[in-house]
Amino acid sequence: MVYYQISGIGFNCGRIKENCHKSSSNSCRECIIEKLKELGFEVTSDTKYIEVESIENRLQVERDLIWKKFLDVLNIKHIIIMDKESGLALLNYPVSAIDIEVDLLSGFIQANISFSETSKGLGSGSGSMNEQSFYELQYQKFNMFLKNGRFIRVILILDHKASELMKIEVSQFLQGFEKEFEDLLTTYQYSGAFSSTGMNEFIIKSFDIDFVYPMTLAHAIPPGELKKIKANKIQNAILSLIKDTLKTKPFFYINSMLYKVKKIVNIELQIILHSIYKLLDNKIIEPVPLKTIANNLETSQKSDQKKATKIKSISSIIISDTDMVELEEQMSRMDGPSALVVINTLTKRGKAAEKSSTYDISLKEYNKALIIAKRFQLKDMINKISFIVFEIEKKAKQVELDFSLETGENAEKNKDYIDAIFQYQKALKILEGFLIYDNSDSKIKKLKKKIVKLREEM
Repeated sequence: MVYYQISGIGFNCGRIKENCHKSSSNSCRECIIEKLKELGFEVTSDTKYIEVESIENRLQVERDLIWKKFLDVLNIKHIIIMDKESGLALLNYPVSAIDIEVDLLSGFIQANISFSETSKGLGSGSGSMNEQSFYELQYQKFNMFLKNGRFIRVILILDHKASELMKIEVSQFLQGFEKEFEDLLTTYQYSGAFSSTGMNEFIIKSFDIDFVYPMTLAHAIPPGELKKIKANKIQNAILSLIKDTLKTKPFFYINSMLYKVKKIVNIELQIILHSIYKLLDNKIIEPVPLKTIANNLETSQKSDQKKATKIKSISSIIISDTDMVELEEQMSRMDGPSALVVINTLTKRGKAAEKSSTYDISLKEYNKALIIAKRFQLKDMINKISFIVFEIEKKAKQVELDFSLETGENAEKNKDYIDAIFQYQKALKILEGFLIYDNSDSKIKKLKKKIVKLREEM
């Protein structure tokens, strides 16, 4: 016989409460239990039920549950699966970057178990590990949550104590894990040969570890899903912010995106997270495999090392650490007259780039010339180039400002208020950092009023 425990199931009793002669807190509970038993469900005395009166209330329950799950995932730092009998660590799954000495931890746990079995002194309550539903211990600055199964012991290393929801999920995980991998665990018991095939994936899915993974957009979004997103203002705005973030970064984190949206518009974090979760659940966004990230980092490091071994032209577009090394090498071979020649060449290139409105390239060329002028203490050149750099930065900032304002106005016309606020905030940041403006400037006041008005509109 296969036995299941099902959580998160809704039940419609089929009656209108006001018209039901049984309607009361206790009678409703008894009625629900009776009907569930008729359907073949086994209902225990500690079964909990929540009355949800409307779609909005049901939505709020779902939001609260997702929020609690999210906080639980952020709480988890490490997950360890141990053999219950020997105490040996079978699987070590780090959720964060904290360094855990698993072998040392195993010894610590085994010592406490031995003490518990002889003096009933371990964790919460009395009795041996096998008699307790779970145990909580303190290890260094972390909390440990332990639970035994038939074959294994699951240990969660946490920042804070486990929530009630986490305790339930650990119980469900333990039952599911031992059932899914019973053959592998049984083989280990008899032969000592262990295989962890599929176990990491099971852990990720069971505890929603995806929440803390780096994310990116799916390669293809079905037209039907895109239409649904556009109909949802919050999801549509989040999708726009994700696209904007991915222009400069290979991935984003849900936690960062959550507070980025919160900063733009004053909406409850639970509502924002629920919208992000729906994007994840509908495969609009997806986790970036950690192996892919590691490969990208390795490729980037190799590329940087390769660049460092070559002598490149001084007119490189980006002043990176590698460019600075090359510039230092070239300056070591310069004297006063040759430095002036290089400065003149760089300023000509900078001027040409400025005329074509490629201000980033222009600034790089002038900044290199400025570095050389400062090295050789050419005061006239320093003053002249510094003024030019300031003027180009003003032009570049003005272009950026105009673009943000125009994009914001277009978003506002389309009633995409979150994106509009985001663009206006970018414009506000430019204005506030702009040396030619001050905080009393009418443009700053106007933008702040516009942002407040849009928030009220939402």
